[in-house]
Amino acid sequence: MRPLSFRSDELRSLLLRSQIATLDELKHALGTSVDVTVFRKLKPLDYLTSYSHRGRYYTLHEIAHFDEKGLWSHANVWFSQFGTLLATAESFVNRSPRGYFAEELARDLHVDVQDALHQLAQQRRVTRQIASGLYLYTAIDRTIQQGQLLTRRKVEAVPTVGDASVLEVSAEELKASILLFYSLLDEQQRRLYAGLESLKLGRGGDRSLADFLDLDPHTVARGRQQLLAQDVEVDRARKTGGGRRRVEKKRPK
Repeated sequence: MRPLSFRSDELRSLLLRSQIATLDELKHALGTSVDVTVFRKLKPLDYLTSYSHRGRYYTLHEIAHFDEKGLWSHANVWFSQFGTLLATAESFVNRSPRGYFAEELARDLHVDVQDALHQLAQQRRVTRQIASGLYLYTAIDRTIQQGQLLTRRKVEAVPTVGDASVLEVSAEELKASILLFYSLLDEQQRRLYAGLESLKLGRGGDRSLADFLDLDPHTVARGRQQLLAQDVEVDRARKTGGGRRRVEKKRPK
């Protein structure tokens, strides 16, 4: 009796149709119950394993179209050009201009990263230290780490700045300019400005903007809610008699 012959083309066809597949689906496509057989046939196809869903899904390099961060997803299953969740988290932390808090990295990677970061710190592949009452994860390279900490301090000084590394002025100068601009706004405009910047920051934005602008967090939240609901008094900021003067029509002589 001739031994069964399995072809890699069958796996490639399945993945091209469905984009991703589990090991059970791949075994079914091959007609085998042996895991090793699937991996032997996957190897020449240059396959990828998901870093989300505990690595349960597979795809091909030719299918994945990675974004500028090196990530790609299909049906909420995430893949990385860096490989596993550990390798991806390590790369993100080491390349970040300001390091990462766990919550920030979880937002970028779309998965929980607490265990991965803990393992990386234990294995000394990243470093961590307390900042603002939380663990801040930074690069293992001392020079990069110092740059990340400096940038993080600038961000904390001016929370409205996304990437302080590109600033052409000092954080103190920028902060003074923002506060001057803020002082020129009326009550509603101040509330809406704070709400807008809070929306851009995401979770914790209300508190950050409240501390920065010396506001009650509820005021920031109200501004944010007004913007989302488009509940803004447009005419309130206009002064009586403001705007262009009406042009009187001349009667023909």
